Amino acid sequence: MSHDATLLMTEFVTHDVQRLLLTRPEGLDWQPGQGVEVHIDNDEWREEGRPFTPTSLPNDQLLEFTTKRYPEGDGMTMSLHALKPGAQLKLSDAFGSITYQGPGTFIAAGTGLTPFLGILRQLAADDALDGHTLLLTNKTERDVICEKELKHYLGDDCVLTFTREHEPGHQGQRIDVDFLKSQLSTFDGMFYVCGPDAFVEAINDQLQSLGVQPEQLVYEQ
Repeated sequence: MSHDATLLMTEFVTHDVQRLLLTRPEGLDWQPGQGVEVHIDNDEWREEGRPFTPTSLPNDQLLEFTTKRYPEGDGMTMSLHALKPGAQLKLSDAFGSITYQGPGTFIAAGTGLTPFLGILRQLAADDALDGHTLLLTNKTERDVICEKELKHYLGDDCVLTFTREHEPGHQGQRIDVDFLKSQLSTFDGMFYVCGPDAFVEAINDQLQSLGVQPEQLVYEQ
């Protein structure tokens, strides 16, 4: 089913990530963490959709996406970022296997955070943030989406690591087996993993090498 939405406003949340606020289409429902396919309703992009995750909550009156532009891509994200208020978009029904399954650890790379942003916002609204940890990797600190909000939610349980940072102890630091062992005192609970396919595959393998069972893993399949 296709849903019509109108772009109301945009603003940058990092140097290359925008927050898009849209009208909330009647009949569009999702669970935090799920995605929808977004089509720009113009002659160039009407037939080509891309998946994005709503970062607003299902009971919000407006619809929010948090999207990164990729200049090296096929142009869709660049066109999305160039839209002006009043632009029309078409959205699919929600889909995806990332939904909240219980307390645990969120592990994300870059914009892989976006499914977890909706989940964490819902947990905050429900006063249910205790027992959750976020491990988030980015190239540099300037790439972190909603850093202040994440730290407000999780405090010391929001752990940021940077692969190209120049600060001592940060440069080249990646999420790997040693990092997981250094940050996590237990491997109980659920493990939510999102990011590029190679990142997800590697993290899932590393977690299982540390005793995590397949049924504890939540990721896009």
